Order: sequence, then structure tokens, then C-alpha cells
Amino acid sequence: METQVSVSALFVYPVKSARGIARSRVRVGASGLEWDRQWMLIDARGTFLSQRTHPQLARIVPEISAEALVLHAPDVPALRVRLDTVGEPVPVQVWKDACIGVDQGEAAQEWASRVIGQGVRLVRVAPDMARAANVKFAGTTPAPLGFADGYPLLVCNRASLEDLNRRLPRPVPIERFRPNIVLRGLPAWAEDRIDTLLMGEVTLRLVKPCTRCSIPSRDPCTGEPATDPLPALRKFRFDRELLGVTFGENAVIARGTGCEIERGAHCRVTFDTLPPRA
Repeated sequence: METQVSVSALFVYPVKSARGIARSRVRVGASGLEWDRQWMLIDARGTFLSQRTHPQLARIVPEISAEALVLHAPDVPALRVRLDTVGEPVPVQVWKDACIGVDQGEAAQEWASRVIGQGVRLVRVAPDMARAANVKFAGTTPAPLGFADGYPLLVCNRASLEDLNRRLPRPVPIERFRPNIVLRGLPAWAEDRIDTLLMGEVTLRLVKPCTRCSIPSRDPCTGEPATDPLPALRKFRFDRELLGVTFGENAVIARGTGCEIERGAHCRVTFDTLPPRA
């Protein structure tokens, strides 16, 4: 079974758990969209910070210029970190994965610590960091990762959001779910059955439903508590195998590293033949 859809939105999140950037065109890198989750904040133990525990991360607004990562936050001057910054390698932890980051310097440490309200450091993915998605879902072809939670890309379906919003007291925006790619033209929840997504020279494989944490219950611009979609989702989107509520699909890159995806691009979607998960 095949159908055609289009890309209605593209987002990258340069700093893990900070604000996203909407893009009209984006290059596909080896570990996901260019610049996506290439930096993160860590505590004194080297463990990553997340909006789950530090909702103020939502107030950090990143920008990628030709030469620098620029970070904006309320009541502080902008921070500029050159894209060619080198630094000391430091051990860092992303969930159960022991990784290597490159420390981005004292100015970044002071800025981030002031914004977060505790001592933290900004690190970048080390060029030689070896981390890959879970082969149980991603398959035996390596799917390299930066600092994303577990997979290179997250794909969401706008029709599914519209269906969810009809079940909520107040609608929530797609930004709550932090997708990389948003599709238009599919029926609600059809993403559950997608096998491959082809966009020009780029082919993605959708490999695992995305189980959701508490982040979608917060305003994506402020980090403050807002309409929580999880109780409504739990009524009809609880995955018994994954033991979690799902929205969106994790994806890996099958083909097209170095190529670009453009907002509005037409896609070819192929569906698997397995029964839907429950």
C-alpha cells in the first residue's frame, strides 16, 4: 500500500531539551538533521539535563549562524559559541549510554549556570563519539546518534494531533511533542503503520513508536505546566509492549545522508503489513 503526503513542518533542536528552531529546509546528517541535539547541558556528574527536571530549559532559544551557536534567554546577554570551538573531552551520560562530549568553555559554563540556577556545563558531541540506536528496533545497520534520547529522528502526523486535540479541553501545538518532521495528508494515527518515508533523495525507516514523558504537559516556550495531553492519550494510545503512552514514530536514516529535506516536499509513504500494535 502506498500514498503520498507532504512535509508540513521541520524542526531542529540544537541544544538537547532547549527550544526548537523551525526550518524551511534542512540537511540530513549521519546522526539526524543537521545541528540536531549536537549540544547539551550537563550537571557536575556529567548527566544530561532535561525539561523533565529543569523546565527552564524551554526558555533557552538557540540560533545557528554561519559561525556560531547563539543562545538567548530572558534577562541575560546572548551567548555565542563558535562552531569550530574545541575543548576538553569529558565523559557524559545520556540515559544508560556513556558518551563523550567536548566542553564548550568557561563563558558557556557561566552563562548556562546563571540561566539554570545551578552549576552546569555546555558540551558538544565529540567528533569520534560512538553511539547508536537500539538494534532491537533500528535493525543491524548502525544508526548513529548525537545527544538525542534514543533515535536520530522523530516523525509526527498533523492529523493525529488534530484528533488528539478534539479530545482535550484546550488544543496543544505540535511543538509540545518536539518532532523533527511533521507530515500532512495522512489519516490520524496512520504513522503507526509506516514502514518507509521517501522525500527526494532521503529515505527514512520508521522503527518504533515514541513513548511520551512529562514534557508534552509543559508550555514549549516557558516550561510552565499547561494542558496535559497524556491522560487523554492514555485512554487509547497505551502500548502494552512498551509500557507507555505513544505519540509519533522514531525513525532512522536508510538513505540520503548529505541531502536536504524541504518543507512542503511531497513524500512517498510505504506501509508495513503487520497488524497495529496495542
